[in-house]
Amino acid sequence: MQPISLYIHFPWCIKKCPYCDFNSHHAVKNLIPEDKYISALLQDLENDIEQFSINRPIQSIFLGGGTPSLFSPEALERLFCGIRQQIPVLANAEITLEANPGTFESQKFAEFKQTGINRLSIGIQSFNDEFLQKLGRIHSGQQALIASEIAHQAGFENFNLDLMFGLPGSSISDSGQDIKTAISLEPKHISFYQLTLEPNTYFYKHPPRLPNDDQIFKFQLNGQKYLHKARYHQYEISAYAKADFQCSHNLNYWQFGDYLGIGAGAHGKITTHRPKQITRTIKPKHPEQYLKDPLKGEHRNVLVTELALEFLMNHLRLKAGFSVADFITKTGLPFSSIEATLGKLMQQDLILKKAQQYQCSEKGWNFLDDILEQFIPGF
Repeated sequence: MQPISLYIHFPWCIKKCPYCDFNSHHAVKNLIPEDKYISALLQDLENDIEQFSINRPIQSIFLGGGTPSLFSPEALERLFCGIRQQIPVLANAEITLEANPGTFESQKFAEFKQTGINRLSIGIQSFNDEFLQKLGRIHSGQQALIASEIAHQAGFENFNLDLMFGLPGSSISDSGQDIKTAISLEPKHISFYQLTLEPNTYFYKHPPRLPNDDQIFKFQLNGQKYLHKARYHQYEISAYAKADFQCSHNLNYWQFGDYLGIGAGAHGKITTHRPKQITRTIKPKHPEQYLKDPLKGEHRNVLVTELALEFLMNHLRLKAGFSVADFITKTGLPFSSIEATLGKLMQQDLILKKAQQYQCSEKGWNFLDDILEQFIPGF
């Protein structure tokens, strides 16, 4: 049995960003129910382990949000102790904490390191104060620089910086300066992605004026040029890493691996091998609902007709793509179920085949939604 991953959602933020469609709720200072929430998380985990008969070790843990760094090191220490009492965690497991620059304190992050957290993901978005204000961020460009310094000082060899391009009123020079600044801070990983207007966000209802598509594409190419020169390897649509520092937790998602999801609104994916069945889980979304009954989640079995699309939605995000063996093993479907469609996409130069691996071409990556549309049942 392959190891699995564990995602833990923390639903509180100091302020809701206008572009954010994640499950986050305003945190009233000093009123986050830390102890009660940690207890609910451990109860949630125990229930999933029993319900799905999980006897596989944890290979990665990702604390996402929201802003999990609002919790105290003591609370997270209690969480990790409780997790290890319930399920084995590999000695070399990657344990990531999402954090916003406005929450960084030297002592606190040194203590986070002592709990076993060995990777940070820092939500920078931009180093430019004007654009940060437009994005509704609570931190300044200077605080973003300080956060990276604190990460280094606290002993985090491995941390990620999140950056957006295509911001309201921005130019190719602005975007390039953000990338160059991020590179100068020497993170092992950089996430570089376009600002998109997601449904159920303030920006979707009141859209800001963004650069046009041609400009945004130039921003992307320009940023990729700097990243390549600095030896950040692109291994996924928006993920760039130094050698051997890809995010193993996210790789597990994109390789259609299994993961437990605990916390308010958390999602999970579990494969039962006898008989083979993939189940998606989702927990109560609102913190109050979750704290009232963390076991009141929903389960949905993935239909056989959906498996190919779900597999490809993840694997085709990766530069390496997927092999025939990957597809058969992880979906239980015959390769013939997608072979003809892949052949048509190869003729259109959207898909390439290299050494038994199927992957998007450079052109295909820019039309990934169109590629995936071909695998929608009944299309």
